[in-house]
Amino acid sequence: MTREEKAAIIGKLSDKFQTIPYFYIVDAAGMTVEQTNKLRRKCYTQGVEYLVAKNTLIAKALETLETDYTPFNDTVLTGFSGIMFHPESGKAAAKLIKEFRKESGNKKLKLKGASVDNSLFIGEDQLETLLTLKSKQELLGEVIGLLQSPAKNVLSALQSSGGKLAGILKTLSEREG
Repeated sequence: MTREEKAAIIGKLSDKFQTIPYFYIVDAAGMTVEQTNKLRRKCYTQGVEYLVAKNTLIAKALETLETDYTPFNDTVLTGFSGIMFHPESGKAAAKLIKEFRKESGNKKLKLKGASVDNSLFIGEDQLETLLTLKSKQELLGEVIGLLQSPAKNVLSALQSSGGKLAGILKTLSEREG
């Protein structure tokens, strides 16, 4: 591979890392061609882009970013590395990995590391954590729900109390008469 080709790959990866805040680095070594094709099809149908690149090129592309990805150098960027990108969800690739393992019946697809909104997750044991992450939209929905809840409670209390108060006044006026 020439220097120009390497520079082009580094530039392409760097652009992807800058524009897509969610990416996973996986190890798919030992998978058959058929399994790899199934993985690529699954990625395509779920909107996950899957690329394979040399670790040195991935490391150089990560160096161009503001976030410090040096913890990836010793543990994540070793052996075979595939990168999964998803533009909207930090857990889409985690779901895909889990589904693929279940459907294919093997655990050859391993999570090496992930970056979700510049937060680093290193190691296979982080997969369950990544599956429980909530998206920004889900978190905003919860916050809005929490903010609306007290106002709804006050309104319903006022509405129900108003009915009680009217009943009490009516009863009192009937007693006097």
